[in-house]
Amino acid sequence: MRVALVAGEASGDRLGAGLMRALRARVPEVRFVGVGGPLMAAGGLELLAPAERLAVMGLVEVLRHLPGLLALRRRLHRALASARPDVFVGIDAPDFNLGLERRLRARGIPTVHYVSPSVWAWRQGRVRAIARAVDRVLTLFDFEAEFYERHGVPATFVGHPLADLLPEVPDRAAARADLGLPPEGQVVAVLPGSRRGEAARLGPVFAATVAWLAAHRPGLAFVAPMATPATAALWRAALAAHAPQVPVRTVEGRSHAALAAADVALAASGTATLEALLLKRPMVVAYRLAPLTYAIARRLVRIDRYALPNLLAGTDLVPELIQDAAVPERLGAEVLAWLDQPERAARAVAAFESIHRRLRRDADRRAAEAVLEVARGGPA
Repeated sequence: MRVALVAGEASGDRLGAGLMRALRARVPEVRFVGVGGPLMAAGGLELLAPAERLAVMGLVEVLRHLPGLLALRRRLHRALASARPDVFVGIDAPDFNLGLERRLRARGIPTVHYVSPSVWAWRQGRVRAIARAVDRVLTLFDFEAEFYERHGVPATFVGHPLADLLPEVPDRAAARADLGLPPEGQVVAVLPGSRRGEAARLGPVFAATVAWLAAHRPGLAFVAPMATPATAALWRAALAAHAPQVPVRTVEGRSHAALAAADVALAASGTATLEALLLKRPMVVAYRLAPLTYAIARRLVRIDRYALPNLLAGTDLVPELIQDAAVPERLGAEVLAWLDQPERAARAVAAFESIHRRLRRDADRRAAEAVLEVARGGPA
């Protein structure tokens, strides 16, 4: 069996590597080809291009890279149409993968899209394009599968691999010892984003928030896990400019340890908020887009909540401050509110525990079984 996969950026690389392991456990002779990161390459993916080529976000930002992205998609289509894999799995990167999936499916290659685009939030008309492009959508969240069922698109809720990976009861003391943080006292985890654009926009705001918090609560300790050396460099520059006197334990990677060690998190909207939820840490969620991207998105988005914890809970569980609302005084005040209201924090943690149990479904196994079913022409 030959499986083609295309994944963009680090989160897709992790999902792809887990899927590959689960597929190999069921079909030991399986071969993999496509686009992925270091984890997928280590798992045996024959690379046609690195995942970094797809790691572009935002409506405006993509335009600068569009010619190269389109050329890459044409090249992959030619290679995979010629190779004729038993199934193609596009992992996230919907603006890139859905067009490729549609063209491959038209050539008779079964297609799966792993990680639902946010069609339930904006551009809902895309669901018709998804129906034409794929034989199955694999969703990380249950409310997404329900959306597809209402629109007649075959979908399988597989759960979230992070919910399988992370413990239901994190060990704060061990995490603090591991990171060299004080065993007592309150700790704030600061996560300004895993992409360069996010870190560039939110890093200065979060650094200024650290300075505000240090001034208003001198005993606080801070830990900041950075996804890459590039984002770490941006963060250190932001600290030097906005909080030069505040000691911040900055580490590369280790976001799970940093969140487990913390009492509250200040996080960019995205995967970090799901990590904080699964590690049962109250959080303040912020996001800033490029101004033109935000102006366009405001007209298209059809939901009232953006943060994953709020979407999963169906209520305003954690504060979310977007664009001009994401300023140090408001962010800092929301962080202190969590620290000063333990009963409210306990209610949020109880809700996080319930969501964690809902998402823990052995996602790699379920995804692999769904992919094999599609490859073998099984039922939706």
